[in-house]
Amino acid sequence: MGGAASLEFVDDRGRDVAERIARAVEDEACRIERKYSRYREASVVARINRDAGRTPVAVDAETVFLVEAALDLARLTAGRFDPTVGILRRVWDFKGARVPSEDEVAALLPLVGADAVSVRDGTVFLRRAGMEIDLGGVGKEYAVDRAAEILAREGVESAIVNFAGDVRTIGSRGDGRPWNIGVADPRDRGRCRFAVRAVGGTGVATSGDYERGFVRDGIRYHHILDARTGWPARGVSSVTVVAASAFRAGRFATAAFLLGAEPGLELLEDEEGVEGALITEEGSLVATAGMALLSDLPGSLFAALPSL
Repeated sequence: MGGAASLEFVDDRGRDVAERIARAVEDEACRIERKYSRYREASVVARINRDAGRTPVAVDAETVFLVEAALDLARLTAGRFDPTVGILRRVWDFKGARVPSEDEVAALLPLVGADAVSVRDGTVFLRRAGMEIDLGGVGKEYAVDRAAEILAREGVESAIVNFAGDVRTIGSRGDGRPWNIGVADPRDRGRCRFAVRAVGGTGVATSGDYERGFVRDGIRYHHILDARTGWPARGVSSVTVVAASAFRAGRFATAAFLLGAEPGLELLEDEEGVEGALITEEGSLVATAGMALLSDLPGSLFAALPSL
């Protein structure tokens, strides 16, 4: 899922119970990885991609949910996000710091298009041969929430799940204080730019240009591509969103990043139950009005009401 994963929870029923719960969470995360990773030949995503342009693939309700969520995110961002943009990894190499030519990107853009993804009668079909779908834009946050659901079902009342920076909390810490989630400065990963106070069941997700990227000739290239152009989105370096679930937080973090600072902030302000903060490429920070209640940003109640 693109990074390290951690699980912390408090339980007083003994080591055996705690280890059983931890294994159940790990098993669920691995199940989702096996089922939806585009890198695994036996995954449902790989099957859909192999049959692109040939035949619909029968899928279960869970897969329909995730594909439809990805398509809905494409609509929310007016095509800036697209679950079929992963085909461009054939010419982009962020580990090798390779910048493709404009012609290389342009040659693959005809294979990018959420409008060519059909979800019908329990099947998924990519209508153009050579297309590929990638559910990485929604799958990790889904896995975080599934982990939290297992913990809650097992009776855990205090927990934090963190999959590569996407977080879901249950209750408060074992000492009764809220979970504090640090948000790294995108240009200085050793520095905490601000912290989010998670009260109760909270999802926190961050989209940033620093996890997979490189700088070439003074220009930063990163993996969050604008599907309309095939090139990295510009204007924002990091977006952190707080919502009731990691899935919802991740959806709006991705959308706000791709929309840019002003439209992204407007999107977050207009959405009920969502708060967030955006750090621009120049390093300035803008936040929704309600974010001050959930963080240590200026004007926050965080310091005044530390016991909440």
